[in-house]
Amino acid sequence: MTTFATTAGSGAPEPAPEPAPGRLQAVLLDMDGTLVETEELWWEAESGLLADLGHPLDERERKVVVGGPMDRVVDHLLAVTGLDLSPRRLGPMINDRFVELIAQGAPLRAGAKALLEELTAAGVPTALVSASHRETIELMLRSLGAHHFRVTVAGDEIERTKPWPDPYLEAARRLGVDPAACAVVEDSPTGVHSAEAAGCRVVAVPSVAEILPAPGRLVRGSLTEVNLALLRSLVG
Repeated sequence: MTTFATTAGSGAPEPAPEPAPGRLQAVLLDMDGTLVETEELWWEAESGLLADLGHPLDERERKVVVGGPMDRVVDHLLAVTGLDLSPRRLGPMINDRFVELIAQGAPLRAGAKALLEELTAAGVPTALVSASHRETIELMLRSLGAHHFRVTVAGDEIERTKPWPDPYLEAARRLGVDPAACAVVEDSPTGVHSAEAAGCRVVAVPSVAEILPAPGRLVRGSLTEVNLALLRSLVG
């Protein structure tokens, strides 16, 4: 039976090759902190905005908010600062500040370009799976190259984002593949939990918070250590 994948930024399906049983069927990649050096920019957006509002953040909060979905980040920041704003107001304010920063450019992490080019050249189905909003993803695709991804999943387009398994399950569904035959590349504990809850195998390349090896999970210090052969060995 022919499966179908949805092209990035489009609802139109296109035929996807039949996956071989027991082999790597797709690679699903996180964006912020994994492919793009944005965790520093997210922290700059959050800490800078809160400082402007008269509530400077302690550096210790950085590890708490890294890689988290916006609703969790906002709830935490409101709890630790006591800021008199609603979550619906603070969330968009942080996102707007972040968009201003990335519009000036966000560098790719070392090894990101080479990995994406290898996966594309080999014809491996890929998906970009992010807790960031669609607006942010579209800006990042200018640097990443939209042609590298058959589908993209944004955090504001699904009901439950990371650490729930929903984003990775949705990416696998759109690609027409088995989550258990997917390799995920992540940088945060939140993202790793999401991927593993979906039944995927994970290569973690930590950006801020520590991640330890575990069954079905590899940890590498850089994307320069991640290639197609490694991802195939993880699943196969």
